[in-house]
Amino acid sequence: MLRGVALRVTRPRIAVLSAVHDHPHADTDSLIGVVREDLGEVSHQAVYDVLRALTTAGLVRRIQPKGSLARYEARVGDNHHHVVCRSCGAIADVDCAVGATPCLTASDDHGFAIDEAEVVYWGLCPGCSTAHPS
Repeated sequence: MLRGVALRVTRPRIAVLSAVHDHPHADTDSLIGVVREDLGEVSHQAVYDVLRALTTAGLVRRIQPKGSLARYEARVGDNHHHVVCRSCGAIADVDCAVGATPCLTASDDHGFAIDEAEVVYWGLCPGCSTAHPS
């Protein structure tokens, strides 16, 4: 994967990429913890630099729902969306809507060649909705 996007293969890059694959939607501090379990001591800056390189190369996607820390995932290139729990912050993938989706068609594209719509669904996850009945 790394060579395919012209990135040198290094232990930190392999460890960070593996951590993102194994822990979708994890924040940077969580990923640093996972990488340190694999590599031992690695600096915060090294993980931030690797995440930036992997994101720029298109191997990972950075998402940041309102009020949340930046999160990273390895599911890229398919225009999927996310559902976020308002209470605990859990995030899950939601495949792109099918059928009639008028809200995903821009009423005025202002001359842009639109190729993606970003949608975030908000609500309570099963654990939180049980804990906070309406």
